[in-house]
Amino acid sequence: MSFVRRDLPAVGLACTVLLFVAGCAGSSGAHRTSKAESPRAPVAAIHPYPIASPNGTRTDNYYWLRDDTRTKPEVLDYLKAENTYYEASMAHAKPLEDKLYDEIVGRIQQDDSTVPAKYRGCWYYTRYVAGQEYPLYARRCGKPDAREQLLLDGNALASGHDFYQIGASVISPDGKLLAWAEDAVGRRQFKVRIKKVASGEVLGDEFPNTSAAVAWADDGKTLFYVENDPVTLLTTRVKKHVLGTPAANDAVVYEEPDHSYYIDVRRSSDDRYVLIEEESTLTTEMRFVAADRPNAHFTVFEPRQRNLEYHADHVGKRWIVRDNWQAKNFRLHEVADARVGDKQRWRDLVKPSNDILISDFALFRRYLVISERSDGIARLRVHAWSGGKESFVKSDEQAYVATLGDNREQDSEVLRYDYSSLTTPITVYDLNMRTGARVQRKRDAVLGGFDPANYVTERAWAPARDGARIPISLVYRRGFERNGSAQLLQIGYGSYGISSDPYFRSERLSLLDRGFVIAIAHVRGGQEMGRSWYEDGKLQKKRNTFTDFIDVTEHLVRERWVAKDKVFAEGGSAGGLLMGAVANLAPQDYRGIVAHVPFVDVVTTMLDESIPLTTNEFDEWGNPKEKASYDYMLAYSPYDNVSAQAYPAMFVTTGLWDSQVQYYEPTKWVAKLRALKTDYNPLLFKVNMEAGHGGKSGRFRRYREVAEVYAFVLDQLGAPVPGTAATAH
Repeated sequence: MSFVRRDLPAVGLACTVLLFVAGCAGSSGAHRTSKAESPRAPVAAIHPYPIASPNGTRTDNYYWLRDDTRTKPEVLDYLKAENTYYEASMAHAKPLEDKLYDEIVGRIQQDDSTVPAKYRGCWYYTRYVAGQEYPLYARRCGKPDAREQLLLDGNALASGHDFYQIGASVISPDGKLLAWAEDAVGRRQFKVRIKKVASGEVLGDEFPNTSAAVAWADDGKTLFYVENDPVTLLTTRVKKHVLGTPAANDAVVYEEPDHSYYIDVRRSSDDRYVLIEEESTLTTEMRFVAADRPNAHFTVFEPRQRNLEYHADHVGKRWIVRDNWQAKNFRLHEVADARVGDKQRWRDLVKPSNDILISDFALFRRYLVISERSDGIARLRVHAWSGGKESFVKSDEQAYVATLGDNREQDSEVLRYDYSSLTTPITVYDLNMRTGARVQRKRDAVLGGFDPANYVTERAWAPARDGARIPISLVYRRGFERNGSAQLLQIGYGSYGISSDPYFRSERLSLLDRGFVIAIAHVRGGQEMGRSWYEDGKLQKKRNTFTDFIDVTEHLVRERWVAKDKVFAEGGSAGGLLMGAVANLAPQDYRGIVAHVPFVDVVTTMLDESIPLTTNEFDEWGNPKEKASYDYMLAYSPYDNVSAQAYPAMFVTTGLWDSQVQYYEPTKWVAKLRALKTDYNPLLFKVNMEAGHGGKSGRFRRYREVAEVYAFVLDQLGAPVPGTAATAH
């Protein structure tokens, strides 16, 4: 018999509130392996703080937990106390966590590499050395089996850093210089550095506070990059640097006056132009300059117009445009070089469809490849410029994803694409678009005797309460019986039009092999079912995202896929908002909820324009300075709607240096949950003190975090400790 430790609710406790009291909230369960007193949760102090807005003032009892400097002792002490409580609460499950970690890492081929991609006579790839955390960036020039040239050693660069990430690496047109962007903190504030490939010499030219977007001009000495605002971290201006000159003198070639826009800089796929793209949630604008004329002025491709989104790329003597002009699900236009600047001159290439969403495209001299979605499936369509029959990349599976791969040269007639499903590891194919011949270049290795035939993936549909049909991608181990007894991990996101595609993830085998069904709920707010699916899950329709997720859960229980008392939910970031809303709306439907870096304090965050991402996202969530948006957002904001009710077991994570969802949002949420919840279920909170939004860096360290989540889930089901009599067979 197992005992699950529980947090005592703080309701009715007569604790003296100081800064925080580690030990006010007690625990009534017994330890599984120890007779020591159960760990006690920290209780955050209450310091009422008024949050003013044009639509009224709210009181936030935990606002003091916000410290933008991340240096205040009282805040850091509280976060450390939460980590101490987590470690103590899960100490009995550490053997299970270690076993899961060993399983997960044991499936990984440690000396792995990507399929080389050809560019200007060299083949570029990354590879891993067994036992090391970070990739090596390398190339071979002249022929695919030439001597390797090492471009970057991620392990050497990461030495001495608790966190390290390479955000971009871009070779100069002559192949002699490499610019790369690195982040050693986790806040996605990158520093661009440059090195000579032949000698390995790192130049003195470097630029901090960038977004990691860089583009070379053809002269091999001019570099365009995007500078961030040091406070809001927003992309604010594009600068031009000439090697050997002081970075302080870099010219500003474009500055964005509207803080609701992101900026990117890149080269066109035919390498003829440098592009500056400005994009908000609903509107796009692009500028371009010939890559061989870096001192010329950038030309506006099409002036911004609210609700007009477009993406343009160049081939031959024309531009191909993916846009939503009179096309909710997007269409493709073409326009000659001499006719840019007026969309009335765009000509139809692929007309819009009510059933097919055009999500991307790739250009070749003789072919156009369209990435599209229909019935929630991501697939590829190949079209020859000379006409003839179109062809599709085919699959024998019900739920899969086929996406554009690394295609760097337009003269090729070979399309590289990636294929995966919940049972098929990511597979790289080269498809000869002329002959139809297909070659498998690589399938991610899964060690430990993995056989895809042992697993089954299905597509199901759940009825939403308003009549919509919600697609669900399911996977389980063969032999599963649909008798209402299985355990479920249900995953969801549902924001920004980002689709939750059914990719293979080898770590999930540790749950599938223990009898779990894993389901991805393709809720509204994503774009799986087209643009309307996204629009029906944002702004004043955001609640659909939450009720869709709940309706999927109840459908899977009702149809006897899983047991009602064995359902777990997981989501991160905006998916963490989903978790917070679901916890408030339907806590009785879930045995446990895992919320990673959750965006839960919606109204307060969206009122504060000094916080990164706020101004960029008014068209996603609404602007709470407007009464209608304020009232709607306040009605679902997870932090504002915590109440005195029973909640399921919960595991919440954050990163101290998170720039996307500030650490204090989940911190305040957990504090308020502890103060109000009426149950005895565990509420655990883990703060990564060295990382940001994406968690720990490094190839293996992130799997430790996965093992922690799985250990938490299995522990709630009374999983036996490895090595005990209960595990013997």
